[in-house]
Amino acid sequence: MSVFSAENKFKLKELELNSLLEITQAINNNLPEELLYKIYDFTLRANLNIDKLALFVKDKAWACKVNFGTDCDFFDVSLESVPYDADHTSHLDIDSFSHAFAEFDRAIPVAHKKQLLAVVFLTGKPLEEQGEHVNTNFVQALSNIIIVAIENKKLARKQINQQLLNKELEIAANVQQLLLPKSLPDEEDLKVVAHYSPHHSVGGDYYDFFPLENDQFILCIADVSGKGIPAALLMSNFQASLQTIVRKTSCLKEIVEEVNWQLHKGGNESFITFFIAKYDKDSKVLSYVNSGHNPPVLFGENRKAELLEKGSTVLGFFQPLPFLNVGKVENLEEFKLFCYTDGLTECFNEDGEEFGQERLLGFLLDHWSEKLPDMHSKLQQRVEEHKGDDQYDDDVTMLSCAVGTSV
Repeated sequence: MSVFSAENKFKLKELELNSLLEITQAINNNLPEELLYKIYDFTLRANLNIDKLALFVKDKAWACKVNFGTDCDFFDVSLESVPYDADHTSHLDIDSFSHAFAEFDRAIPVAHKKQLLAVVFLTGKPLEEQGEHVNTNFVQALSNIIIVAIENKKLARKQINQQLLNKELEIAANVQQLLLPKSLPDEEDLKVVAHYSPHHSVGGDYYDFFPLENDQFILCIADVSGKGIPAALLMSNFQASLQTIVRKTSCLKEIVEEVNWQLHKGGNESFITFFIAKYDKDSKVLSYVNSGHNPPVLFGENRKAELLEKGSTVLGFFQPLPFLNVGKVENLEEFKLFCYTDGLTECFNEDGEEFGQERLLGFLLDHWSEKLPDMHSKLQQRVEEHKGDDQYDDDVTMLSCAVGTSV
């Protein structure tokens, strides 16, 4: 066996230090990942003590990033799992891997903060060609520098992408706010108040108010199945269609049939629950259609709560709708109407109990005579007390209307 002279050992250490310096400079120059792997490959090929090497890196799955000197092409070999113990493992047992890895004589883990990032499989040159054994510390250090640098680049990309997504969500939220009514009636005999809290930055709830001629008005509330941007996009299209249709007709049956046709034509997998009502002050009639929505609560002059349930099924699933009925409440001169989306009643506490329709009706019966903003505020507080520290699972929207001189 030959023995390295002190000069050869010095040259080897100098080579290793220069390699580390080159890698560091490449990282500082922000070179792409592919080029960093190539530099890593070239550096270890130049280390004459390494005969075979395969570097496996864990991303979503284990994948070979560098391979040389082997009989097998490890770029096509899968690595299912690695027996790694962060507190006790500095080297891995090569026998614990599949037969394909038998041509290596050692496996070196590469970890950062006890998280396994990569595994270096290698074989040293035959002993008669070696001056000393492979410097596994150098291989491990070099691999760690490369892998951690690449992980940091991935993290930086994720952060940039997240910042872009947050900006897009901010823009979408601003656009969505523009779709909601800029102002609602606050008159002596007509008041409308709304509260909207999207579960994400954007949501799939919607409400609107349309003043009509001859002392009439339309109000509505809707909820898209699903959450986030897809729900918000569908709701935006729905809102645009509805506003166009209401300018053409105030007939509730025609409005519901047309928006259902528009949704069905779009081929969306989601559906929309929808409640729309029209009040005629002269005839004192409230007409409405409930398309699979949580039934709004009506308080007339008799102070009894009435659930407005007549209508159709949800919109977007069927064309034409299998049934469509227009509900009517007559002789209605003074009333309060409370509409909401299911995010309100399907709010759960830590025991898994939802707020539910029964609690909501009980609250409304106790507070129906209060001013609408006060009633909304107290209801929000009651729901917050119910859910405790748990998060809302859905968008929450409330829309209330009061008609008459006692509003």
